[in-house]
Amino acid sequence: MAKNEKELSMHDKDTGSSEVQVAQLTNKIENLSKHIKQFKKDKHSSVGLLRAVNRRKKLLDYLKKNKIESYKEVISKLNLRK
Repeated sequence: MAKNEKELSMHDKDTGSSEVQVAQLTNKIENLSKHIKQFKKDKHSSVGLLRAVNRRKKLLDYLKKNKIESYKEVISKLNLRK
């Protein structure tokens, strides 16, 4: 688990909560963004990046709708929506 994932997890083996999934997707998005900057013609990775961004957006919408306090915590800890 990455540092952000540990901070947002409910317990030690938490991998399925929305908060942890957002943290995992954020790490994946950062890695794919770096990769695509280096390899501009890699269209398969850019499709994967778009899918990850859309999935994270859906999870954040869910948190905002159902768990507003958790949503605010995730946004602040991951430095999203500047």
